[in-house]
Amino acid sequence: MRAVHQPDKHSPDLKLVETPVPKLSQPSEVLIKVAATAPCYSELTWVGQNPEFFPPDKEPVPGQDVSGTVVQADANSAFKPGDEVFCRIDATRPGGLREYTVALESELAIKPKSLDWISATATPLSALTAWQALFVNGSLESSALFDDAEARERNSKRKVLITAAGGSVGGFAIQLAAAAGAGAVVGVCSGDKAEQVYGLGASAVVDYKKQSIDSWVTESAADREFDLIVDCVGGDAMRAFFTAVKDGGEIISVSDFPDRMRPEGNNKKLKKSEFFIVKSLGSQLSEIGRLIEQGRIKALVDSVYDFDDFEAAFTKLDQRTAKGKIVIKVNV
Repeated sequence: MRAVHQPDKHSPDLKLVETPVPKLSQPSEVLIKVAATAPCYSELTWVGQNPEFFPPDKEPVPGQDVSGTVVQADANSAFKPGDEVFCRIDATRPGGLREYTVALESELAIKPKSLDWISATATPLSALTAWQALFVNGSLESSALFDDAEARERNSKRKVLITAAGGSVGGFAIQLAAAAGAGAVVGVCSGDKAEQVYGLGASAVVDYKKQSIDSWVTESAADREFDLIVDCVGGDAMRAFFTAVKDGGEIISVSDFPDRMRPEGNNKKLKKSEFFIVKSLGSQLSEIGRLIEQGRIKALVDSVYDFDDFEAAFTKLDQRTAKGKIVIKVNV
């Protein structure tokens, strides 16, 4: 079968190769014929920069987001040949930029019937990250999404700020926070993405190219301090979060450890200030799929590339201008 490898973990160069179809080695594994995959920004640097987190014999296939059809599974598996599925494959294992790949049963969810292969591929990593930032690491209540009126009332008293709201993770976070009934959902993005972010459910948008977060907050501090900040950027921008967050609030980042950027003299006592790495949970992805089927949230697709154009897809990804996911077709 055709596959894309990263031969040198210290170089982003990729190579098209021929490899055997992978074989299942344990009952929890499921063989998938890949329809499409989506690369993640900076994933080609992870093994080289953090080798201690990866098996030394990992086959170097990128692409964590996968959609496809089950080809083989254990007789006792919940998934059967012919099932159309989607998932995020954990980064410690080979990804989806090959014609067949292996996922764990615990990572898989049935693809919503209303979702095409491209949109399905654009969903798992970003939606799971947003879900876990808001509802697992953050304290918005996910039951508000599914007819829990009391949870929805509690969520309505909470204000949420989301950075990189024009990106894929931020876009899902905006949609999920709004769908869960948060009292205010403010997105931070460049002005050219503001219309999109409003369309996803934001109650306000801050154009970071025109105004810093802390200056926007101090214009009306009583109304513009947040119970929960979801950060998808990291770096120096995080300093402003300590102005924007309430005493007793939460800063949840998928990019960096917030307290590294706490300004000197800032003594706010926070309920939580943490960095987390997403977990590949098919159970949560199934809940996300329910919301997609109901038309309450949607995947954001920036562009689609053919398998042979995988290098162009990674080049586009590195530019960091995408308004959603970049998807590579494999068997579509």
